[in-house]
Amino acid sequence: MAFALLFGWLLILGSCPSVRSCLQCDQVVRYVHEDFLSTVKGITVQDQIELQQIIEHAYNNYRDTSRQFRGVIDPTTLYRARTEYQSEFKRHWKEDRTGSIQWDMINIVEKGKRILQKHLEIFATQGLCPNTCGLLYQRVMNCTSCQYGLFTCQSATPPLDCGEHHLEADEGEEVVLDCFLPWHALVVGQTEYHYSWLPAEKNLSHGGEYEVLVVTEESKIVLNQLKVNEEGTYCCLLHDQKGTTLSRMYFKLKVNPLPTTTPRLIVALPSLPSGYDATLHNLQRSSLIIILILLTVLSITGSLVIIRNLRVTMKWQQEERDSRRGGEGEDVENIELMSVTERGM
Repeated sequence: MAFALLFGWLLILGSCPSVRSCLQCDQVVRYVHEDFLSTVKGITVQDQIELQQIIEHAYNNYRDTSRQFRGVIDPTTLYRARTEYQSEFKRHWKEDRTGSIQWDMINIVEKGKRILQKHLEIFATQGLCPNTCGLLYQRVMNCTSCQYGLFTCQSATPPLDCGEHHLEADEGEEVVLDCFLPWHALVVGQTEYHYSWLPAEKNLSHGGEYEVLVVTEESKIVLNQLKVNEEGTYCCLLHDQKGTTLSRMYFKLKVNPLPTTTPRLIVALPSLPSGYDATLHNLQRSSLIIILILLTVLSITGSLVIIRNLRVTMKWQQEERDSRRGGEGEDVENIELMSVTERGM
């Protein structure tokens, strides 16, 4: 009778459309349930059978309700939901025993639904198909088959275009082109970025074609020492490992030329007259240089002679003045001596 009531209650609970879950696909959750059934004490074989049936019914309920919401989940969301449910399961059986073991199992299953609903609502609104442009094959788990596969996330038209950016730089500077988008990290396998360039003087409507620049695993490239003729439209394509184009982005680059400087005026010398003898001209020039050197030497020599004569003259005058002063002194001494002699007489 107790099992019938419990089973009927689970049927009513399973009919409530609220939960999207792939929890039954996680092996860790299955191991938690199996370990609990094998280690719980004080229950009969009939209790174990009833608990196993409750768990299996919960798995079927998870699988059926997940179909109403595309039936997929990504590995990150599944890990978060499983970790929180595992922690709540252990805490529940350690602290929250309130009734029979069957009713306790029903309570923890209901709590697991609320945990899964919280995480899967976040995944449905933010994690599933996060690309607002381009094409993404997202790796998810199918909640019916419990197998991983690729979910096609196709954006609205135009399907691959992910915007156009306008850049401007001066001549001689550098500019960075980066076409990375956050959802590129979810692309499965190796990816490559293909950069190409359409010069400004060309036009696609007139048969212009893009020139391939580089293929790289990095999402950005740097254009150094820009020149005016490097302006134009740059295109970046993201390819997956199969060569499928997943996104396309354009960069419109304008390069401002440096201001021009005023050219220096170069004075042109007049041309030599016809019949001009360069040898004679050089001979005359050499003679003129020799004459100038001789004049310079004579001028220096004359200056030295004049300076020497002046020094000799000045020395002679000085000696004459000294001699004259010496004679005047002797006369004065004689006069004084005569005066003294007269006084004695």
